[in-house]
Amino acid sequence: MKRWALLGVLLGLALAGVVFAPAAWLARVVASASSEHVLLTEARGTVWSGSAVPVLTGGVGSRDASALPGRLFWSVALDGWGLLLIARHACCLNGDVALRVVPGWGRVRFELPGPTVAKDEKPAPAATPIGQWPAAWLSGLGTPWNTLQLSGSVQLSSPGLSLEQVQGRWRFSGRAEIELGTIASRLSTLPVLGSYHVSIAGDAAGPDAATVNLRTTGGELLLSGNGQWAASKLRFQGQASAAPGSEAVLNNLLNIIGRRQGALSVFSIG
Repeated sequence: MKRWALLGVLLGLALAGVVFAPAAWLARVVASASSEHVLLTEARGTVWSGSAVPVLTGGVGSRDASALPGRLFWSVALDGWGLLLIARHACCLNGDVALRVVPGWGRVRFELPGPTVAKDEKPAPAATPIGQWPAAWLSGLGTPWNTLQLSGSVQLSSPGLSLEQVQGRWRFSGRAEIELGTIASRLSTLPVLGSYHVSIAGDAAGPDAATVNLRTTGGELLLSGNGQWAASKLRFQGQASAAPGSEAVLNNLLNIIGRRQGALSVFSIG
């Protein structure tokens, strides 16, 4: 009887540890998964219902950091074999945003569900706005963002997407649309450099990597490029130029962005 009583106490303590797990545990998981580029600081509550201040940093050992205003609130509940996370952030998220987390053997998948589409509906579903963040937040990531000191907004929309980590590598499925609106930089005297559209599309079940495309939707600084995201690595080739009449005011910035080839500034990532 004593053994059964002791076992009951231990099981009760283990259950209590899970139910009342502090929010700091989730903060440590996020920091580790992002190589400390994303931090949940001042975490309060529990893993299942808590809040924190989202911070971007340059990674381990970096002194760069940038926090969003207000607190991010979340709740987590069991959802079949996975977990359903509901996030709310007054400054930046469009209402309650649902994220499904599905663990597996040697893998974990994060699903951002899109709108329900009828089986006989042929057109691709429209992207739903997820949130909008100040471009200045990116300065926390360090170089080159801390040098550019951008202002403007970054808006994310999607008809549905998933990110799956398999043996330390990330795979992307679905589509994401990123709008960079009224972007400006302290490196230019222009009040606005321009607005830009980035699209990411992929199918983890197929042999091809996710594609990344950049285009200018308006402004004096013209940006374009394309690339691929595979095995957690982004390979991107782009170019920048000045709209007619803005060559002189953008010349120094074009020299910083990339390698000059006449009127063009060519840059690459990866």
